[in-house]
Amino acid sequence: MEAVKRTLLAAVLSALLVGTAAGGLAGALVVTAGSGSVLSWLQQNVFGITPASPFSSAGGSNQTTILVQEESATVEAVRRVSPAVVSILITKEVSVGGAEAAGPSDDFFFGFPFGSGAPGTVEKEKRQVGGGTGFVISGDGLILTNRHVVQDKEAEYTVVLADGRSFPATVSAVDPLNDLGIVKIEASDLPVVELGDSETLQIGETVIAIGNTLSELPNTVTKGVVSGLSRRIVAGDGFGRSEVIEEAIQTDAAINPGNSGGPLVNLFGQVIGVNSAVRGGAEGVGFAIPINTAKAAIDSFRDKGKIVRAWLGVRYTPITPEIAKVNRLPAESGALIVRGDGADEPAVVADSPAEKAGLKEGDIILEMDNVAVDEENSLAQIIGKHAPGDEVEVRINRGGQESVLRATLGEYPSDDVE
Repeated sequence: MEAVKRTLLAAVLSALLVGTAAGGLAGALVVTAGSGSVLSWLQQNVFGITPASPFSSAGGSNQTTILVQEESATVEAVRRVSPAVVSILITKEVSVGGAEAAGPSDDFFFGFPFGSGAPGTVEKEKRQVGGGTGFVISGDGLILTNRHVVQDKEAEYTVVLADGRSFPATVSAVDPLNDLGIVKIEASDLPVVELGDSETLQIGETVIAIGNTLSELPNTVTKGVVSGLSRRIVAGDGFGRSEVIEEAIQTDAAINPGNSGGPLVNLFGQVIGVNSAVRGGAEGVGFAIPINTAKAAIDSFRDKGKIVRAWLGVRYTPITPEIAKVNRLPAESGALIVRGDGADEPAVVADSPAEKAGLKEGDIILEMDNVAVDEENSLAQIIGKHAPGDEVEVRINRGGQESVLRATLGEYPSDDVE
C-alpha cells in the first residue's frame, strides 16, 4: 500500500507542477476539484492523516485558493507605505562651459553632492545635481531623510510626492550625531508612514526598501532580509568626510544611489529603518539606521525645535578580544580613547565634558553608569540614552589601574564627535 501511495503522490504532484508551469504562479496557488478539496483528499488518502478544517470557498465556488502569505504581505506592505514615500531633488548653481565633475566614486554615501563645476569658469546655471528619498512622518509636511542628502547649505531642495505634486522644501533640522535630517514642505493631509520597533528585528526577517533609485526611478521597491544587526560602520561621502554609523541594520535588499533616506519596511508595513549606505564593490550589502534611533531625533525636534544629543567629547575605537591581544591592552572590551588621523582630530576634545572629567588619550572606558561598554552596548549607544546635563559615572582603565570619574554630559555640537 505504501508503494501505491508513493506512486499516486508522485503522479498527483507531477500533475500539479505541470499545471503550475503552464499557468504560472502569480502570488497564489489555485487547486480545483470536482466535489471537494484536492489537499483534503491528499491528506486523507495519501498521507493518511485527518484533513484540517476545510478552506473557505469564495462566492460558494468549489475553487480553493491558497495565498502565498509572504508575497501577499509584501504587496500589502508596499501598498501601505508607498503613498508616503517622496523623492528629494537637489538643485544647485553650477559652473558651465567646462567639464562637470560627476563626484568621486563612493563606498557608502554615493558621493553627495555631485561636483562643483570646472575651475576658472564664471557662467553659472541651476541644475539638478543629485537626489534622494524621504518619507512623510506628519500630515502637515514633516519628512525624514538622511543628513547627507540635505546637508548642502548652498543647494535648493524640492520634494516630489508619490502623487506627482512637487513642493519646495526647507531643511528644518539635521542630527549632529546620526545620518538623519528633517525637511518641511507646506502641505496638509498627507499620507504618513507607521513607525515600527527596530528592537524587535531578527536576523533573517524579510524587509523591503523603497526609494528614488538613481534619482530617476521613484518608489522603486526591492526586497531582502535582515543580514545583520548592530553593525558599526565608517561611512564616507566621497569627499574626504566620514562618520560612524552605530547599531546599523545590515540588509541584502538592494539600496542604490538615490535610495538614501528611504524607508526600510517590515512585512507589517511599518518603517523599521532609514536606508543610509551601501558597501561599494559588494552586492547585497546595505545599511540602514534603526528607526528607534530616528524616533529619538523626531521627538527631540518636536520638543525643542532641533535635534539634541548628549555628548562626552572623545574619539574612540571599540575593543574586541582580538584587538586587545594584538595591542596588548589590559581589557578585552571597552572603548579605547584614540586620536584621529588629522591634526584637528584630538582624542579628547578641548573644553569638552570628557576633558573636564579628566579623561585622557589611551584611557579605556569600561563602563558608564554601571553599563558595560562592549559589543552589545557601544559607548555611543550608551551616551545616546542620556540627555545633555546628565551626570554619569565613567569607569576607566588607565595603565592597568581602574578608577571612576564623574562627567556631566553636554550637548552634541554640530561638527564634532561623540
